[in-house]
Amino acid sequence: MLARRIEEASLNAWPALHQLLYDGWIIRLSNGYTKRANSVTPLYPSALEVEENIAYCERLYRQQGLPPIFRLTSHACPPGLDEALAARGYRVVDPTLVWRLGLSPDALSPPSASWRQTTLEEWLLTYTRLSGGAPGSAPKHAEILRAIALPTLYARLDGAGGEPVACGLAVLEGDLVGLFDLVTDPAARRRGHGTALLLGMLHWAASEGARHAYLQVVRDNAPARALYDRLGFRQVYHYWYRLP
Repeated sequence: MLARRIEEASLNAWPALHQLLYDGWIIRLSNGYTKRANSVTPLYPSALEVEENIAYCERLYRQQGLPPIFRLTSHACPPGLDEALAARGYRVVDPTLVWRLGLSPDALSPPSASWRQTTLEEWLLTYTRLSGGAPGSAPKHAEILRAIALPTLYARLDGAGGEPVACGLAVLEGDLVGLFDLVTDPAARRRGHGTALLLGMLHWAASEGARHAYLQVVRDNAPARALYDRLGFRQVYHYWYRLP
């Protein structure tokens, strides 16, 4: 099933510092940096009762000094889990769409000459500045990026003056490539920079053997959804978080 392949690849592309498999549920722990790397994703069939598994996860996260966070997917959410979490007071946060694009090198528009590959260290400085992230979060971000065990592209797009105006990273796994941390300078948006960056990244991925690209976009992010729709991305599944 394509949805499960993409889900597995996306978890591999954004690794947790610690990961456990419990009754088909993937439990991820990374010192609290990002919900994706610090949440439970039920992905495979379970043998135990939902309430038993919830209680186990809650105890584990609280022992680590972290809030228990559950990440539920539309194609693998166990029956009754969403309702059980709601009854315990967990709220829905960040409904997110997962989109896919078939890659054909001949069909892709030529990439902009202003995009280029960069190092992890240089890319992280660019990302922190463009995203407005707190500089103190960069070491935790870098720790996760260094844990990626797959071919990774750190890409940036430069403006007319040579300054970076957009960046993103791509992680390749077989014929799948995931696109993550895509950001454009707020002062330089609606000028085609996001499109130019994505085309460069997709060309790189296709040249490395990727035939499917996937990405995640928060449901309420209308500008990003419009961009991905223009490029031909289509929804495969969706997920949402439940936070206490």
